[in-house]
Amino acid sequence: MIDAGEFRVGDVLSVACPFTISRVEREVTWDHVSVRWPWWEIDSDNEFAHWNGIVALGVDGGGSGTPETAAELFRTDPPPEQLKAGDVCRVGVPPTVVHVTAVDHHDPPLETPWLPHPTQTVTVLRRGLSYREFPDGSHLDGSGCTIHPGDGIPFTFELLIRPYASLQTGDEVADITGRAWRFDGPWDWTAFDGEPAGTGPAWPLVLLTRAGKPCSAGDAEAVAASTAGGSHQETVRDWMALTEASPTP
Repeated sequence: MIDAGEFRVGDVLSVACPFTISRVEREVTWDHVSVRWPWWEIDSDNEFAHWNGIVALGVDGGGSGTPETAAELFRTDPPPEQLKAGDVCRVGVPPTVVHVTAVDHHDPPLETPWLPHPTQTVTVLRRGLSYREFPDGSHLDGSGCTIHPGDGIPFTFELLIRPYASLQTGDEVADITGRAWRFDGPWDWTAFDGEPAGTGPAWPLVLLTRAGKPCSAGDAEAVAASTAGGSHQETVRDWMALTEASPTP
């Protein structure tokens, strides 16, 4: 399991939410089913926005819809095609493999018309969806693929893969060929020699600095041990096999 606040870009997760009793509040359309949300409360003190307690869930036709609608994590039981306004149903998230594309922290919390107010936004894409389906960056717009851990929805998260778990953003390393690199994420490497990144750093790696300072022996040992076998390319292949997606645009 993974706790809220521990997410990183590149993480591959299995996310789930127990199915909970709800009710269909409006006529079901070809692309949405509107349900009474069983978890949040209305923020009656919000002076700028009002929420009626209803959430419209995208319908993806069993996975055959467009990328925008297929991004929806929540499902209804029975499925939308068997529902009509006024029906009682259950809403939740079956175990679903996703990969994290952005993590944002909010201090103060986001001012939403529901409670509790989110302190974190984790943007994800479902298995089979990659950045290539969102060339304009719309995977970051919150349309059905954002999660607010700790906002009252009882999500559970299982971490399946964290590429370069031993590294931290901003770490500087040297690879076995002598090239120095800056790590800004598993798919975001900058070579200090100014040459193209190519196929990425050649393992094993030597940690040079952390947070702009010489690294500790323990941190250096952890990085060396985690990159003693395998390669950057193998890490990419393992990640793609699990996500069925491309890690970069």
